[in-house]
Amino acid sequence: MERNELYPIFLKVSQLNILIIGGGNVGLEKLTFLLKSSPKATVEMIAIHYLEDTLALAKEHHVKIIKDAYHSRYLEGRHMVIAATDNTEVNQRVYHDCRARQILVNVADNPPFCDFYMGSIVTKGNVKVAISTNGKSPTTAKRLRQFFEDVIPENIDDLVKNLSEFRKTIKGDFEEKVETLNEFTKGLIKKKE
Repeated sequence: MERNELYPIFLKVSQLNILIIGGGNVGLEKLTFLLKSSPKATVEMIAIHYLEDTLALAKEHHVKIIKDAYHSRYLEGRHMVIAATDNTEVNQRVYHDCRARQILVNVADNPPFCDFYMGSIVTKGNVKVAISTNGKSPTTAKRLRQFFEDVIPENIDDLVKNLSEFRKTIKGDFEEKVETLNEFTKGLIKKKE
């Protein structure tokens, strides 16, 4: 059986320098997804042409817009790049240029040319759940996101805040604290028998 071996992490994208290459529908989708999850992300975009919706969203979130064709000089100082043009050749060149510079890269809709995928995300206050299908089925990830949006209660953030305060009062070493929290929270999620 095939297994998803991706390592999930949560990036502080407001502290990273991100470039999206492409101003069309896919570029808009990637920008929207990124800003929905991380509204303070530090993002620049480069494209010759932009959709009006892309320009409006970029303006709203202080995304720097560069009207130009892709050139590798635009990779200088980047931590992460998303190639979202409608030109396969350009996207693959972006991938190879990023790999040569050890910059994380995602080429939209081309899993072999990705160091990371942008999965589906559910956010309720401080709780964030990311879902990946290993790049194989965005539709499945979307359906799972919808499921988790329905089952995670809106007041989950109250629980997180209360447990955070409780954690500060627990005495003992790390293992004792973990054991106490595990015991305290085991009744929160009911297992199906």
